[in-house]
Amino acid sequence: MDATALESGFGAGTNLLKKFVRLARGADTLTVAEKVYSIAAFLAIVTTFLLVMSVQSVRLQTTYRHMHASSAAAAIGVGRINALIYAIVMDSRGIYMSADRSAAKQFADGLVRRNRELAEALKSMEKNVGKDDAELFAGFRQRIIQFIDFRQELVRRGVEISPAAAREWGDNDANRSVRSKLNSDIEALERIYQQRAREADELADDNRYAAAYLFALGLAALMLAALNVVVMRSSVVGALAEITQATDRIAQGDVKSEVPHFGRHDEIGRLARAVQNFRDAVARIFELEELELGTAQARDAAMTERDKFNDKYQAKKWQLSAAINSMPQGLIMLDGKANVVAMNSNYRRIYNLPETIQAGSTLEEILQHRVKSGLFDGDVAKYLAAVLGRIARREPTVYEISLNDGRTIKIYERPMDGGGWVSVQEDVTEQRQRERILERMERFLATIIENVAEGIIAKDARNLRYVFVNKAAEKMIGMTRGEIIGKTARELFSAEAAELIERRDQQLLAQKQQLEPIVDTIDNPARGRRVICARRIQVGSASEESHMFVTMVEDRTETAAAA
Repeated sequence: MDATALESGFGAGTNLLKKFVRLARGADTLTVAEKVYSIAAFLAIVTTFLLVMSVQSVRLQTTYRHMHASSAAAAIGVGRINALIYAIVMDSRGIYMSADRSAAKQFADGLVRRNRELAEALKSMEKNVGKDDAELFAGFRQRIIQFIDFRQELVRRGVEISPAAAREWGDNDANRSVRSKLNSDIEALERIYQQRAREADELADDNRYAAAYLFALGLAALMLAALNVVVMRSSVVGALAEITQATDRIAQGDVKSEVPHFGRHDEIGRLARAVQNFRDAVARIFELEELELGTAQARDAAMTERDKFNDKYQAKKWQLSAAINSMPQGLIMLDGKANVVAMNSNYRRIYNLPETIQAGSTLEEILQHRVKSGLFDGDVAKYLAAVLGRIARREPTVYEISLNDGRTIKIYERPMDGGGWVSVQEDVTEQRQRERILERMERFLATIIENVAEGIIAKDARNLRYVFVNKAAEKMIGMTRGEIIGKTARELFSAEAAELIERRDQQLLAQKQQLEPIVDTIDNPARGRRVICARRIQVGSASEESHMFVTMVEDRTETAAAA
């Protein structure tokens, strides 16, 4: 029995392959069902690959974020520990060089405080320890503890005995050996965290390739869907419309008109031949029942109207189904009692709904399935009552929910005419992740600019008004940013200083960039005559709204006075 079924399936596949070969040579021998099923099969294959690549892309992205965050946090922790060790060594030298215990007290207090900060930094760094650096970190942690205990004893001797006793305790080969080993541990940890960062970059490259594959697969799926529409329109809808017109003509008494698509070998051809047989039958009826012509015409007209209505109904139903299933968002329509009227495939995909839930099911069944699959942990009855309340009030709503698997879904709810309800739902997880990354990067850049020692000043190139100054620039100018931003140089400085600043702006506009430092002497209304060194760059061009001049300023008045 199995051998017979296998042979039958092999024969059917061979016949289908031969039909494809004849189709490639210009002979259309495929049936409509074979065309549609073939395209659907290719589309299913492409969709499967698309799903696999999507899962792979999400996995790569998650791994990349974890590795990048852990390596960055660990690198920052190593830098902080190194800086604290250096600061503790400097405070120790201050104790050594103090003349008496009271002079050593201020250095001892700073050393004790930094010892506590070092212990806290070590504890914070333990959170990012992985398998590759666990053994090295254990030795590093032990040496840090020894280093802290050693410095605590040094403080005690310097404060309770004398600075000389502290120097005798701390300035020796054993202390220098511990410091040297700590430096070696820090370098080794930095190499490990640099390797993690490189691995994270490699994962980012893999993710870009996965995104390219996803784009190609999506494009292929779109082309197959378009091909399916073209095939349906050319092979089915258009042909049915022509045959329907021929049927209408026959029903109107034109029994001599030709029926289109008579020579096709598929279902449309069989339908055309059936219509031709119908035409011949109508002709014979006209010949045999001339006395009952009125009744026959009425019957034919009724049949024609019925066929037209049925065709229109099927066409509208197909168009609606194609429209909602081609939406990139999930869609569900409910009636006034929260029964499902329609839903598309994307809504099913968002909540992993089984095929048993179809139009006619209830919203409560969907929520119960979400509870079983772990995508809903609220009170089903309360949630259902809230939805029914919004339906009754015809109250449009937009809100977001977070699923237990980490996805974020944005939901738009609107009332429909007749008391129904439609909900469009969109997976915005990736969008929210990008927004959080962008916000974190903006805070990072703002912190760096605010804390650099060099003054940074930005002005709008179109009206030469100041739009930004950092803390260092406020200190150099002697004014707050509230007094500076929104004003021009002529509103802040003397006429001579303003003229010099505007001349430098015109030079920058002509040179595009001015990276070589220029030293000028300017009368500062708050701080007097100052010697400044400035470098200037342009951001954007004159045709852009973001066209700005950025000046990096260094106050060299004290240096010039010393010279």
